[in-house]
Amino acid sequence: MTAFVDGASRGNPGPAGFGVYMTTDSGEIIEICGYLGTTTNNVAEYAGLLEALSVAREEGATDVEIISDSLLLVNQMLGKFRVKHENLIPLYKKAQRLAAQFPRFTIRHTLRAGNKEADRLANLAVDRGETRCVERRREHR
Repeated sequence: MTAFVDGASRGNPGPAGFGVYMTTDSGEIIEICGYLGTTTNNVAEYAGLLEALSVAREEGATDVEIISDSLLLVNQMLGKFRVKHENLIPLYKKAQRLAAQFPRFTIRHTLRAGNKEADRLANLAVDRGETRCVERRREHR
């Protein structure tokens, strides 16, 4: 399962949301967006990661690849950067616990242009102000 994750915050801190664009091994696309209220962009990034990991577990995935345009998030999850901000520490610890449940977990950085769908969903969450929205569909091949 591959998941593109993103967070958006207008004002940082400000109205924030996350977006997750997942593709399953069977070709299903799962789009998730969630409104978080007022928080920072980094908290929103972690919210997207946590949502993706939770849904992957619910779907029974064993191999999970996370793709994010947040260099901070990716490098913290890879152990290259320390998690210093007190608001991020519990989110990081939860993400590490969830990631450890998968036999194969990878996370990598992409440029913003490579994360357009997750970015669209994160901004949609802020625009709508809805707690959570999920859409599933089959990929046309």
